[in-house]
Amino acid sequence: MLPLYSLVLPIYNEEQVLPRLVERISSLMCRLDGEAEAIFVDDGSHDGSVEYLRDAVAAEPRFRLIELSRNFGHQIAITAGMDAAAGDAVIVMDADLQDPPEVVLDLVAKWKEGFEIVYARRVKREGESWFKRFTASLFYRLLEQMTSVDIPRDVGDFRLVGRKALETFRHMPEHDRFVRGMFGWMGFKQAAVPFERPARAHGQTKYPFWKMVHLAVHAIVSFSEQPLRLALWGGLAVSALAVAFGAYAIFAWIFETGVIAGWTSTVVIVSLLCGINLFMTGVAGLYVGSIHAEVKRRPLYVIDRLTGFNKAIPAVGSDKSRGPFRKSGNGGSANVRTLRRL
Repeated sequence: MLPLYSLVLPIYNEEQVLPRLVERISSLMCRLDGEAEAIFVDDGSHDGSVEYLRDAVAAEPRFRLIELSRNFGHQIAITAGMDAAAGDAVIVMDADLQDPPEVVLDLVAKWKEGFEIVYARRVKREGESWFKRFTASLFYRLLEQMTSVDIPRDVGDFRLVGRKALETFRHMPEHDRFVRGMFGWMGFKQAAVPFERPARAHGQTKYPFWKMVHLAVHAIVSFSEQPLRLALWGGLAVSALAVAFGAYAIFAWIFETGVIAGWTSTVVIVSLLCGINLFMTGVAGLYVGSIHAEVKRRPLYVIDRLTGFNKAIPAVGSDKSRGPFRKSGNGGSANVRTLRRL
C-alpha cells in the first residue's frame, strides 16, 4: 500500500544535524493525518551521514535511503527523491533544519484547500548576512525582469507538490535544473505559506557565494533568452559607436581639425571591442554548453544503493498502484528514472 505523504530530504555532509533531524521528522510523521514516508537522498557525503541514515532506516520502516554514486548537486538530489516518491503529496525540504518540519502541517492544510503546489515563503531569514540577503533579492528581481515565468521571491525549494504537478515534473528531463523555476513554469494552482527561517544550527552552508552565482547563471540561462538579446543589442550599439567614431575621424582628416597622434586611443578602443566580443561569445557559449549537456542524453544521476524500499507501508484509504519503484524480473528493486529511462 502506498503512503499519502512523501518527505524528500537531500543530504550532503549533515552528520551533525541528523540526530535532531530524524527526531523531528519522526515527530512530524506521527502528526500527519495519513501514512507517510521519508526519503533521504545522500548526495555523495564524505562524513558519517550515510552510516547514520542506514541505521535510522533499519530502525524505522517509514524511512528510505537513496545513495547516489557521487555528488550530483542539490537540484539533482531533489529530483532523485521526487522520482522515488510514492505519496499523493510530496514535500521537499532541506536537511539543515532551516526548513522547519513543523511548517509542513501548514503546507498540507493549504494543499487540502485545492492548491496543487504550495511553497513556503521566507518572511524572515535569521543568521544570514546583509550581503546574502541583498544578492538574493537582486537575483529574484533580475530574474523577474528577464523571464515571463512567475518565480516567487523569497522562496527556496521548500514546498509541497501534488501528484499532478509531480508527474509533470517527471516529464521535464533537462540537466541544468532550477527546480523552483520548473515548478513556476508549470502553472497550476499555487499558494504560499509564510514562515520564519531560523539560523543554521550545525555545520556550514552547502551554498557558498560562488555556488549561488553558478545556480543563478543556470537559472537565467534555463528560463530566459534575454542575455542573448542583450548581447545582440550591445553588439549593435558598439558597432554604431564605431561607425560614429570613424565618421568623426574622416571629418577631422578632411577639414584638418586635427587628429590626436599616437596609439593610446587605438589600444583603448580595440581593447573595449575585444572585451565586448569575448563577453558576447561567453554568453552564447553558456547556451551552447547547455545544449551540449542536453544532447548527450546521459542520465541525471546514478544510484549506488537503495535501502528501505522493499518495506511495506500500510496506507489509509488508498488502493492505487502507481509507485515509482517496481519489482524487476529478477526480483530486485528496479529504480525507475536513473532513473530517467536508462
